[in-house]
Amino acid sequence: MIRVKMLLLLAMGLPHALCAQDILVRFETTKGNILVKLYGETPQHRDMFLKAIRKGWYKNAEFNRVIASFVSQGGDLDDTILNREKRMAEARGLMPVALAKRLPAEIRTGLIHKKGALGAGRDDNKEKASYFRQIYFVEGRVQTDAQLNAVEQRKGIRFSVSQREIYKALGGTPGLDGDYTVFGEIVSGMEVAEAINRVPVDKDDVPLQSVKFKVLRVRGEISGTPEIN
Repeated sequence: MIRVKMLLLLAMGLPHALCAQDILVRFETTKGNILVKLYGETPQHRDMFLKAIRKGWYKNAEFNRVIASFVSQGGDLDDTILNREKRMAEARGLMPVALAKRLPAEIRTGLIHKKGALGAGRDDNKEKASYFRQIYFVEGRVQTDAQLNAVEQRKGIRFSVSQREIYKALGGTPGLDGDYTVFGEIVSGMEVAEAINRVPVDKDDVPLQSVKFKVLRVRGEISGTPEIN
């Protein structure tokens, strides 16, 4: 079954093959299920997410910020994370930055923000380190060569021929490349992710009707990563 799904994805222009270090997880949402592959090339983020699942952080989570044709964000909001860190710091008489826990970035040039990519949210820290409890699915838009050229010039990056073809055929948000860690992609259930990205939202991009989800591990093993509280 997995082999058939991967062949279908290859035909869609998603060339990343399943390897031994990849892990499959299932997002069970109120809109349907999404099967996601966590990349072996980003082991710290892969294992961070698996530990979050094990700790129950994604048993009753929500897609709490949805921007149409851009991304659907789930887990903790920025304010929730930053306020928690502030309260912890104040209780210990420290500056919030002293207790800010981030996961070092694993930004790989071969892993792009194509439609269906799974990324890790973060604040504006200069190291581009990720939050432990915030993820997003990329929706994005189909790109033109001119748009990709403009991103390359603005960010000082270079897209490969195959990456250009993916962005032009499938779409995505190339403007995020090089700034956020992509650590997985949708294997099946893209239509569910699309439905989530189309839900009505308020002026702050919060869904008017709650879109909840839980995440379950499907297969694979994890290795050691920084322990998280």
